[in-house]
Amino acid sequence: MNSWERIKRMYEHKEADRVPIIDDPWAGTIRRWQNEGMPKGVEWEDYFDVDKIGVFQVDITPRYEEKILEENDRWYISTSKWGVTAKHFKELDSTPEYLDFSVVDEEAWADAKARMTLEDDRIPWEMLKKNFPKWRDEGRWIRAIFWFGFDVTHSHMMGTENLLIAMMEEPELVEDMFDTYLKRNIALYDRLWDAGYHFDEMFWYDDMGYKGTTFFSPNMYRNMLQPYHKKAVDWAHDHGIVAQLHSCGDIMTLVPDIVATGVDALNPLEVKAGVDCLKIKKEYGDKLVLRGGINAVNWSNPEAIIAEINEKVPVLKENGGFIFSSDHSIPNSVSLDNMKLIMNEIKKVGKY
Repeated sequence: MNSWERIKRMYEHKEADRVPIIDDPWAGTIRRWQNEGMPKGVEWEDYFDVDKIGVFQVDITPRYEEKILEENDRWYISTSKWGVTAKHFKELDSTPEYLDFSVVDEEAWADAKARMTLEDDRIPWEMLKKNFPKWRDEGRWIRAIFWFGFDVTHSHMMGTENLLIAMMEEPELVEDMFDTYLKRNIALYDRLWDAGYHFDEMFWYDDMGYKGTTFFSPNMYRNMLQPYHKKAVDWAHDHGIVAQLHSCGDIMTLVPDIVATGVDALNPLEVKAGVDCLKIKKEYGDKLVLRGGINAVNWSNPEAIIAEINEKVPVLKENGGFIFSSDHSIPNSVSLDNMKLIMNEIKKVGKY
C-alpha cells in the first residue's frame, strides 16, 4: 500500500497493511540524525521508510511589514505579517518570545481586516504546479492547512490575555475575527479547488488547552468557536474530503463537542498535558481518527517508549482509525538509534 491508500483506510475505519506513520521532527532533530549517520539530502521519511504527505497553505495575513528591529549574535527582534513583535532566538528549536501585539481593539482590527484582501498571489500557484502532480504520482496524502479560530487569534495576532478578556467583554469583536479568518480561507481554497487542485484533507491548528485544562469552558466553545469549526468541517465534507483538528493541551472536556462538530480526526492527543487517548478510542473510536497519543517525552527512553507502543497501539489500531505519531513533534533528545528502534517497533506492532 502507498501512503494515500493507507491513510484513506484509516479514515474509513478499516484495517490496512499497517498503521500509517506521520510525524514532525524538529530542525535540530534532523541535524542530530545527520550528525549520527543519516545522509544529508535524504528526506527523513525516505530514510525510515514511513509515510509521506504533501502540505501547503494559503496566506490570509494582513501583510503588515516584516522587519528586523534589533539583532545581536543570540537573537533578533522582528515584526510579523500578523502585526506581532517577537524576539527570536538563533539557537535551533527555540521558541520566540512575544513582546507586543498590534491588533488589540476594534479600531486596530478594522485596519487588519481591511488589509486581509484576496489577491491571487496569496495562493502558492507555482509551488502547487510543480509539486501537486508529483505528490499524486508518489501516492502521497495531500493536506491543505487552514488558519482560523482561537489559536491563530491568540498566538499570531491578539495575544492570549487580550483574547481571553475580549471573549468575555467583546464577544462580537472576537467572533468577527473568527468569521473573517474562515471566510478568507474558504474564498482562496474555493479558487484553488476550482482550478483543479483537489486535496484530501483540510487541517487546522487550534490549540484550545494547556497542561491539565482548557483555555475556556465547553460552554464558551459551543457558543463562540464551535459554529466556525462546524462551517469549516461542512465545507470539507461538501467537497468530499476529511477534516483534521490539531489541538494541543488537555482538551478532554471538549472531545464530545468536537465529535458533535463532525471533525474526522483529532491530533496530537497530548499525553503530557492530560489527554487519555485510550479513553477517547473506547468512547469515540468509531467516529474519530486518532493521530498521536504517544508521549514525546518517552522517545529518548527506549524501554519506556517500547512499553508505551506495546500498551497503546494494539488498542488504538483496532478497526483502523489510528495514525501513529508523537503527541506533538519529535524533539532533538531523540537519537538516530532510538528513532530506528521506535520505527522498527511500530512497524511490527502496527501491522494488521
